[in-house]
Amino acid sequence: MASDNNYSLSPVPISARKGVLSLTMVMLGLTFFSASMWTGGTLGTGLSFNDFVLAVLIGNLILGIYTSFLGYIGAQTGLSTHLLARYSFGLKGSWLPSLLLGGTQVGWFGVGVAMFAIPVQKATGIDTNLLIIISGLLMTFTVYFGIGAIMILSAIAVPAIALFGGFSVIQAVDTMGGMQGLMAVEPENPIDFNTALVLVVGSFISAGTLTADFVRFGKNPKTAVFVTMFAFFIGNSLMFVFGAAGAAATGQADISEVMIAQGLLIPAIIILGLNIWTTNDNALYASGLGFSNITGLPSKYLSIFNGIIGTLCALWLYNNFVGWLTFLSAAIPPIGGIIIADYLRNREKYKDFTSAKFSTVNWAAISGVMIGVLAGHLLPGIVPINAVLAGAISYLLIDEVLKRVTGQQPVKSDCNNATNA
Repeated sequence: MASDNNYSLSPVPISARKGVLSLTMVMLGLTFFSASMWTGGTLGTGLSFNDFVLAVLIGNLILGIYTSFLGYIGAQTGLSTHLLARYSFGLKGSWLPSLLLGGTQVGWFGVGVAMFAIPVQKATGIDTNLLIIISGLLMTFTVYFGIGAIMILSAIAVPAIALFGGFSVIQAVDTMGGMQGLMAVEPENPIDFNTALVLVVGSFISAGTLTADFVRFGKNPKTAVFVTMFAFFIGNSLMFVFGAAGAAATGQADISEVMIAQGLLIPAIIILGLNIWTTNDNALYASGLGFSNITGLPSKYLSIFNGIIGTLCALWLYNNFVGWLTFLSAAIPPIGGIIIADYLRNREKYKDFTSAKFSTVNWAAISGVMIGVLAGHLLPGIVPINAVLAGAISYLLIDEVLKRVTGQQPVKSDCNNATNA
């Protein structure tokens, strides 16, 4: 796999690590996403100004802490989420998180392509299917070149979204009397503060579970933690602010739709395209890593295949599959909790991936995911946090019980740790 510059099945070497600015652009490109603006719009029209600020800051702080743990582990080991999962789930047991993570990312890629094509068709009259094919293939083409291409794309997209989006939001807020007018807006459909926290944390905890896939390229763990916290606490919060301000001023949460309403058609299309392109490329990149763990094939070819499938199925996914994708995404937070718990308990065994021994399947981790999903849906509180904590705690307890019952570690796999039998 020497030619695999995505390091699909091996740690990222020190020589291939990237600087703070490059990684920050990549992670901001991930968190700058229309869905966060839509959630911000919901919160902005459902909460008072003070409650909105509090919910966004607390929710994104929780997200930042969770993803920073994963970012630290990724940078410390140089391993992707899927290779990290081998330690807790087992060699073939890790196929479950890879399938869940990889499959949902392909689905969201297709939804993202449709999210670009549909509003552009309404604004320009260009055929939706043509827009889907062109945009989907362009997004797929760039991911072939790996993290380097994503960094270049993000370096262009992130400043453009922040500057043009910020300008548009300021203009929109000015039309309603500035900040005083915005702060005076009364919630139209009040929502509970706890529900608001669930929306903030839930909006990105699934994609946040893949943090290690990107910040494993960090030169050191401290860099990874800084970049991750900045992206989620600052970057994701900015998207919520854009959405809330846009919804309050114009009735539109997506900044591109606000810009269209302001007569800024071309800038709006560019911002919408860049916004979705960066997140979609991250999704495709991560999906390739997931299916590489299952098949043993280089991730860049799998990402291309996934992009073609996502493009061809974009409209169908958008119209029929969003609810199912949301359901599947609920199974992802426990995976992150289990990876974090296993690393904190057994960090010594993560030091040398090439000589590591993996069980074939660790049923404690599989059980932890199922318990985490149930806890997330049945226990009161913040759903994704319940899922993370329940998954992690149940994994540690069940794993300990299994070791005591069997008197040994789970059966060792004869498979090589860097390939699949």
